[in-house]
Amino acid sequence: MSFSGDVKSELEKQVAQARHCQLAELSAILMNAGFAELCDDGSYKVYLQEEPGKVSRKFFTILKKAFNIDTDVHDYSIGKFVQGKPYKMVLSGNDEVKSILKAIHALNEDGTVRTSSDGISQRIIMKSCCKRAFLRDTFMCIGSISDPSKSYHMEFACGSQVMAEDIKKLIDSFDIDARIVQRKKYYVVYIKESTAIVDLLNVMEAPVSLMNMENERIVREMRGAINRRVNCETANITKTVNAASRQTADILYLRDHYGFENLPETLRDMAEARLQYPDATLLELGKYLDPQVGKSGVNHRLRKLSELADKLRS
Repeated sequence: MSFSGDVKSELEKQVAQARHCQLAELSAILMNAGFAELCDDGSYKVYLQEEPGKVSRKFFTILKKAFNIDTDVHDYSIGKFVQGKPYKMVLSGNDEVKSILKAIHALNEDGTVRTSSDGISQRIIMKSCCKRAFLRDTFMCIGSISDPSKSYHMEFACGSQVMAEDIKKLIDSFDIDARIVQRKKYYVVYIKESTAIVDLLNVMEAPVSLMNMENERIVREMRGAINRRVNCETANITKTVNAASRQTADILYLRDHYGFENLPETLRDMAEARLQYPDATLLELGKYLDPQVGKSGVNHRLRKLSELADKLRS
């Protein structure tokens, strides 16, 4: 199973204890993975997407806890396709279904059904705990998260701009920065900062997924630090080798076209030391001289030798 699937499986098992939070969860599921419709005879029907199964399972679990209604999607054979997605009818009736829809604030004042284009009813998310519950089940329905070992990306693919803006406000209320981008027919609320994703997993009460992501993040950061150090060391070694190679070529040119006997003693000793120790660093070369010379002194003498070689070449 993917990391995103693991997160959703964990959230499926996380059912709020307080009834007002359970109502927020039902509202989130209905708005993001289902819909209700008012029939001509005044009755209501509630539909849920057939997939993913974990969403419908949680819907029925909460329905049992909050309203003591024991039903199952298999009780009904009526279904329909909406925008290419299959839906199954899970509730049907008059007063009982209407009372459920009223409780989760899925109805307008005139009895018509709220849709995602109407946005989230503020009465269902008045408390911080209800906001957590709503976000948790919204992620189960329309959320996804990338494998933290590869990249950091978390998103909610909303069916309307109003819903996307409301989801962003919910996330922002926990001091987590989220952004919105339109992708084809969806409005996507997304987070790309690893710390922000961890914070939101904490908000949605997914501690196992949070720890797994933190572990992956630590491993990635360690690998990154090691790679940066190795690259730095490699660059330094390459720079040192290239410089030593140029210095050796200049000294050999001086030997063949000028003669070491014409060099000042300090430069002659430096030239002989470099030829004898072609792989030595500047600091090491200074210790081979008598008397010893510091790194800056060695660099100065080698630069003088290179300048003389360049002058002879020209």
